Amino acid sequence: MIILVINAGSSSVKFTLFDMKDDKKVLATGLIERIGIEGTSMKYSNWKGEKSQGSVDVKNPKEAVKVISERLVDTKYGVIGALSEIKAVGHRIVHGGEKVNRPVRVTEEVKGILKDCFSMSPLHNPHNLAGIEACEGVLKGVPNVGVFDTAFHSTMPPRTFLYGIPYELYTKDQIRRYGFHGTSHAYVSRAAARFDGRPIEDLRIVSAHLGNGASITAVKGGKSYDTSMGLTPLEGVIMGTRSGDIDPAVIFHIMKIKGLSYQEVDNLLNKQSGVLGLAGIGSSDLRDIEEAANKGNKQCAQALDIYAYRIRKYIGAYLVALGGLDILVFTAGAGENSNTLRAAILEGLDGLGFKLDRARNDVRSSDIRVISTDDSPYKIMVVPTNEELAIAEFTSEVLAS
Repeated sequence: MIILVINAGSSSVKFTLFDMKDDKKVLATGLIERIGIEGTSMKYSNWKGEKSQGSVDVKNPKEAVKVISERLVDTKYGVIGALSEIKAVGHRIVHGGEKVNRPVRVTEEVKGILKDCFSMSPLHNPHNLAGIEACEGVLKGVPNVGVFDTAFHSTMPPRTFLYGIPYELYTKDQIRRYGFHGTSHAYVSRAAARFDGRPIEDLRIVSAHLGNGASITAVKGGKSYDTSMGLTPLEGVIMGTRSGDIDPAVIFHIMKIKGLSYQEVDNLLNKQSGVLGLAGIGSSDLRDIEEAANKGNKQCAQALDIYAYRIRKYIGAYLVALGGLDILVFTAGAGENSNTLRAAILEGLDGLGFKLDRARNDVRSSDIRVISTDDSPYKIMVVPTNEELAIAEFTSEVLAS
């Protein structure tokens, strides 16, 4: 079965074409970026090692999907004979609210739910919908499947998703913890269980998705039990540019002393805070901050210490919430690639059962691997995430059902 995965953003469309046979082969992958603005370009590569890159005349998502479709059947770079070979399109969608608790085939009703969540995900949902409608227009008759970031977290119990605010704000306005990065957390939890050789139903897993956006999830028996992000992706651990957990009164105080508007404070907390704001070197890239810290920049060293500490706190909290732990998973850009960050997060936790093997931790690899000692009570693993493959797998499951 051939499945196309689409991730539509504000000015870009990422795509991956899978052959979902036993090896789940990537046939082609690429990105069209700067859509609707000057310098629109396309990057493309296929399984044969052929690559192309250059400017394209694309002004909207529908034109982007048309160009992508033409490239997939191109006589030089194409990987399929006809677009009819594509049996479904899987879409990454950020917010589904309470009404979507699993990957679903996109219908008018589902699109309505997606629209209802625009206010909770204004930077993502509108563009996700545009990607769906573009595929409906270009790949006529091909089923579209929505894979929602929030769906994996729909199994959380009220004790973990309700806030300490008037109950009617939940019942009438659906203000609650939703959580994000669900597709990634679901994928790496499954992969960790398979690699470990135990049924996921028997495991307690803490998954640490650490990229520019970061979230920690407690997974119990294969289901999300608690997660660090909330109504929006702002809550939780400190991130690249997001503040993470903060006293709500800080917002009012900043507005008062700085004379900022709601929009300006929203921008400050989402785009000017996190390690970007703490480090003060104009970069949210942990590699840049680590480099500066190694050269003696004390503010950068402090930013990294705070970042690691907040993550460590969540891991400890979820160990208690789960009543114990079997596997701790590190994933996403920093989680997979920064041995120094992983070591900093686990510093001083030997007495709690986290025994990191320094030599294993220092090995750079793109493979799933164990980095704890053989006698560690908790297995510590690095599991590369693959959200595109996860979306393709969920899309296949929806079609099969």
